[in-house]
Amino acid sequence: MKKKVRYIAVFSGISFGLAILFFVSLACGSVKFSLKEITEIFSGKGDITGKNIIFQIRLPRVIASVLLGGALSVSGFLLQTFFSNPIASPFVLGISSGAKLATAVVMIFCTGRGIIFGSVSLVVSAFVGAMSVTGFILGISGRIKNMSVLVVCGVMVGYICTAVTDIMVNFADDSNIINLHNWSVGTFSGTDWGDIKVITLIVSVCVLLTFLLSKPMNAYQIGEGYAINMGVNVKLFRLEIILLSSILSACVTAFAGVVSFVGIAVPHIVKSLFGTAKPIIIIPASFLGGGVFCLLCDLIARTLFAPTELGISSVTAVFGAPVVLWVMLGKKRRAVV
Repeated sequence: MKKKVRYIAVFSGISFGLAILFFVSLACGSVKFSLKEITEIFSGKGDITGKNIIFQIRLPRVIASVLLGGALSVSGFLLQTFFSNPIASPFVLGISSGAKLATAVVMIFCTGRGIIFGSVSLVVSAFVGAMSVTGFILGISGRIKNMSVLVVCGVMVGYICTAVTDIMVNFADDSNIINLHNWSVGTFSGTDWGDIKVITLIVSVCVLLTFLLSKPMNAYQIGEGYAINMGVNVKLFRLEIILLSSILSACVTAFAGVVSFVGIAVPHIVKSLFGTAKPIIIIPASFLGGGVFCLLCDLIARTLFAPTELGISSVTAVFGAPVVLWVMLGKKRRAVV
């Protein structure tokens, strides 16, 4: 009974925080709106300028922050489950950087030749990049049993992909170099309703499929042998986890660039709040928590030093890196005890 009360209280708190941040994100900016003005705009009574600001600029950005933040958090939880490593995430293992490199190649190639590319091509290229790095990590995981060394290898691969991407951005056309640079450091800016449709489709399907894997995931958390005895096809299950995680992280990278530490920090914060690691609870909670985390960071990124906008990864790193340190120090302390 106490657990149920705790679950309801935490879910209610996260949902309330999401609703508050949603409103504040719509209201704050170079042009500020009151609750009454926002209500009038949504009821169709506001002026045309206010409607354009809310519906064409801020609302798509806010929705993208929630969906992509949730996707990144769920992706991180999947990788932590797969590798049984508390700091596994698309960013740390270099998966996001691989997706970033592949997407940058497509963007620079197309813009340099006047070719029009759409959201689907960005997602596909990001998925190819993400799967390439994932395949490499899986390949060396069979030879390297030490998870710490595996994580270091992922970090090194990420640095290589990031370095190559930065070099390519520097040689891009002058007319596109600013947009490429902003995208390369992570931003939810510039999202339109066409992007939202694609993001919603991909993220909703992947999160739903992830939730349907809650039962075998719970068995896998106990141990591979236990999962096999419970009738779980471990090889197929691992493939499903990797594919879902890669698609989610690829979607984030395609539309927002690399967003750091969300996939590590949010699942751990959520597990601490709920006092459990049960996938049936943590998957939806991670999605909501990722939305809250990215909404807050995006709000800070665009308002703290306005009109200058910070890269979203700069803000997520400030809040996410201490969580990683807390996880690592806590793990070390438990090992000593």
